[in-house]
Amino acid sequence: MSLFTTEVIDSGKPGPHLVITAGVHGDEFEPMQCIHALIDGLGEQLLSGKVSLVPCVNIEAFLLGQRKASDDLDLARICPGDPEGSITMQVGHALTNLIKSADYYIDLHTGGTRFSVLPLTGYPLNPDADALEGSRKLAKAFNLPFIWGTDWRLKGRSMSIACENNIPAIYAEYLGGAQCSPQGVIDYIDGCLNVLGMLEMIDREQPASRVQTVVEDPSEGSGHMQVCHPAPFDGLLTPHYSLGDQVNQGDVLGSVRSIDGSESAELIAGQSGTILVLHTFSMVREGDATFVIA
Repeated sequence: MSLFTTEVIDSGKPGPHLVITAGVHGDEFEPMQCIHALIDGLGEQLLSGKVSLVPCVNIEAFLLGQRKASDDLDLARICPGDPEGSITMQVGHALTNLIKSADYYIDLHTGGTRFSVLPLTGYPLNPDADALEGSRKLAKAFNLPFIWGTDWRLKGRSMSIACENNIPAIYAEYLGGAQCSPQGVIDYIDGCLNVLGMLEMIDREQPASRVQTVVEDPSEGSGHMQVCHPAPFDGLLTPHYSLGDQVNQGDVLGSVRSIDGSESAELIAGQSGTILVLHTFSMVREGDATFVIA
């Protein structure tokens, strides 16, 4: 039995194999609607190569209405998975094989139910120059406002598999906060079509660039969103800044107060830069990331 459904659109003519996935986390909805739209409309447009489209990689997590499946493993941390393991490990193995079949790869995400992310494209700073340059071109073509190149040594992710196999690849993030942004769906559809146009797989004129900021941070651990500015204890989060705001090291980003009111702590910016990720669910547990700064 297939662990997820892959819709393959093949032009029947030579060209690249582009893989686009959604739903690596089960609570990220704009990517799923984007893939459905591509399934419905891409067939007659494709002039060369083939496109593999996965509307939801992590089906069990989606049906649970959660980020993770019932084994509580993060699919974006366990690749290459294990065909004999738990459900997430099996899905990770199947996803890894699909990624390895690609010439180019796009993985679509959002902040899910608890986070919101500034619209961005990202990629690992692959030491292979050709793969890195390919990823940069994909990110620029996708045409979201922020581009973020980060540590290539992070393991377990879809991007890790692409990087290890020198496949040009990007991931995209777009808001979240338990909503499905109609504009996010449109921007994701346009981004995928822009990439297809750039690869000359469809006939599409490239739009004017919307890219405002490009940050490449090779420092160890950059791009690991789940460890930034952790909550010191369980409580209520009150942010003092919004997505996209510029902050300086030492600024008070927000505060956490215990539910009984007995404890309160300030969250201090560990670096200067742009707020890319914000924990929008007001309840935080000890250790939860609260803000990510690029």
